[in-house]
Amino acid sequence: MKSLILRTAAPPIVGVMLLFSIFVLLRGHNEPGGGFIGGLIAVAALSIYGIAFGVETVRRAIVFHPLAISGAGLLLATLSGLLSMLFHVPFMSGLWAYPVILGEEVPLSSVMTFDIGVYLVVVGAVTSIALSLEERGED
Repeated sequence: MKSLILRTAAPPIVGVMLLFSIFVLLRGHNEPGGGFIGGLIAVAALSIYGIAFGVETVRRAIVFHPLAISGAGLLLATLSGLLSMLFHVPFMSGLWAYPVILGEEVPLSSVMTFDIGVYLVVVGAVTSIALSLEERGED
């Protein structure tokens, strides 16, 4: 698309949308949100960027191939589930660790790593589909 207005407005819109997607991801299970909807928001941001600047610009911006991102997310989500089996609790049970970082106790959970895995699967898979559809539209 050759719209000067869209090319000017897209970078700040995409930045805000990506930050919001991370916010929704980190909200996780305590309130509405999580990896799936956060990933969809990130894909919407990348789609806007692709419409404004083209598919090749998006491919350079995400650095990795979208299916590699999806595969890494699937591996992370699977490992999060298998981790519970190492501690002899049912598959996909939430495990918590409380490391002290800069004098503050920070709760970390396997539930969060699962959500991050889902986020990466959604971003990778749907971005791959969106980029292939946008490439066909450019012909």
